[in-house]
Amino acid sequence: MKFQYKSNDYHQPQRNGALAGLLVLLFPVLLPSLFSPLSHASPSMFSASGFWNSLDNTELYWSLSSWDGKDNKVIWEWNGPKPRHLPLLKSALQHQKEPNAPKPRHLPLFKSALQRPSANAKQSDLWLPLANQGWRSCAQSANNPSLPQKSQGYIQVFLDGGLNQQRMGICDAVAVTKILNATLVIPYLEVNPVWQDSSSFMDIYDVDHFINVLKDDISIVKELPNEFSWSTREYYATAIRATRIKTAPVHASANWYLENVLPVLQSYGVAAISPFSHRLTFDNLPMDIQRLRCKANFQALIFVPHIRALGDALVSRLRYPSIKNRGLDGVHLEETAYTNKIQEPLKFVVLHLRFDKDMAAHSACDFGGGKAEKLALAKYRQMIWQGRVLNSQFTDEELRSQGRCPLTPEEIGLLLAALGFDKSTRLYLASHKVYGGEARISALRRLFPLMEDKKSLASSEERAGVKGKASLLAALDYYVSMHSNIFISASPGNMHNALMGHRTYENLKTIKPNMALLGQLFLNKSLSWSEFQQAVVEGHENRQGQIRIRKPKQSIYTYPAPDCMCHG
Repeated sequence: MKFQYKSNDYHQPQRNGALAGLLVLLFPVLLPSLFSPLSHASPSMFSASGFWNSLDNTELYWSLSSWDGKDNKVIWEWNGPKPRHLPLLKSALQHQKEPNAPKPRHLPLFKSALQRPSANAKQSDLWLPLANQGWRSCAQSANNPSLPQKSQGYIQVFLDGGLNQQRMGICDAVAVTKILNATLVIPYLEVNPVWQDSSSFMDIYDVDHFINVLKDDISIVKELPNEFSWSTREYYATAIRATRIKTAPVHASANWYLENVLPVLQSYGVAAISPFSHRLTFDNLPMDIQRLRCKANFQALIFVPHIRALGDALVSRLRYPSIKNRGLDGVHLEETAYTNKIQEPLKFVVLHLRFDKDMAAHSACDFGGGKAEKLALAKYRQMIWQGRVLNSQFTDEELRSQGRCPLTPEEIGLLLAALGFDKSTRLYLASHKVYGGEARISALRRLFPLMEDKKSLASSEERAGVKGKASLLAALDYYVSMHSNIFISASPGNMHNALMGHRTYENLKTIKPNMALLGQLFLNKSLSWSEFQQAVVEGHENRQGQIRIRKPKQSIYTYPAPDCMCHG
């Protein structure tokens, strides 16, 4: 639509003034969308991003511009004089938008990816759900679960790490409690030194559901009875205590707990195990214990209602972009249900992007930020780990060729583009803090302009309950990830491992990047886009959710077959 006002008489100021006044009055009628709120998915029509994309077109109008949401073209224009200093204007707008944006490291590939064609039959295959692979979830015990006639005492565990490391610790605590015929006290979650989140078990998980699902397997209490109220974290922090078990080896056997923890329970009635992360073996355990771990992980641990409600709202807004944010009240949910009936739901990918300063520094890789970034990460590495980082002894080329460098936002974008995802792909970014901020993810956003996150999909009022709480934010991302069509992570880690296992259990498509292959491809600066794309597609044919049988020492939470899944 174009609106253009021309006057043939430049010497009639009164007439011009009257027409200008009329124009002002008619403006909201002629262009109502300029005065109505935009949906979450639409950039502001007056934003630098909306105008900057218009500069990529062959024709440019000095305009009030809006985004059509489909092919990133300006659709409303007010024809006026063109800028006289276009190069300066473009540079100024770019500087205003991304003052510290690093240049793409893989510029030829990046340019080719930007010019990739729209969706085709090949891309539609990407969205097909996984076929039946001959496995089904099977976390129930083969024997009828039963409680011991008498509990041996109370088990306390103190769990460090982030959300998913703690989640695995909770499931291990359930298994150890069963091994010892004891009673589990709801685990205590330590404050993470990096994220500084003091959220408790009850802040994150539905504790009543947890207890109810496991009630036939183990006894669980929310807190110790009064006679043991002295057994607290503060009590164990002040001195050596006979009831604290702090020597549990990593991946300890069931016999170790029977020999070292059971006597303490029998003598004192309570045993506090700390540290407890990764303190139970994955091998040589009875099948009932293995399945109990999976029952705890995949059935007993669900998030608190307000996390699930906000997660459902985010998923709805990803699948039905026309839904406007009107809060999480009953009226909104009713409108959402009605909209869902009359609209075809869209598909979306969740990208877990862990690229925080800790990850970047610990990897010892070069991420293209120049000498200043290398020096900053080296100083941080020295401050946090006193230089004791194994990767530091290798060159960047060696690390990349071995697949030991996390993928940058640009690189994960190139991977997705090579697999066939185009600019129409709806992408949800699950991440906490990206090292380098918005500038670092600008290349990814150009490749996938329909990228969303918690902030773009939910209002500040809706996010108030999770603001500044890393564990709750991670729980929200986990929930959305479990409801996505496809999940992919830019680097291995606890979130990647937990979701890969959970989605395997539910037979959901998960793309596992071939880190060694990608590292070698990105080192080869002479690759054409077609060569890169062919290598990526071939290297990921069998990395999209196919069942992998767990090998010795591998985690049951990452590879649930065959322990927690039945064949046939």
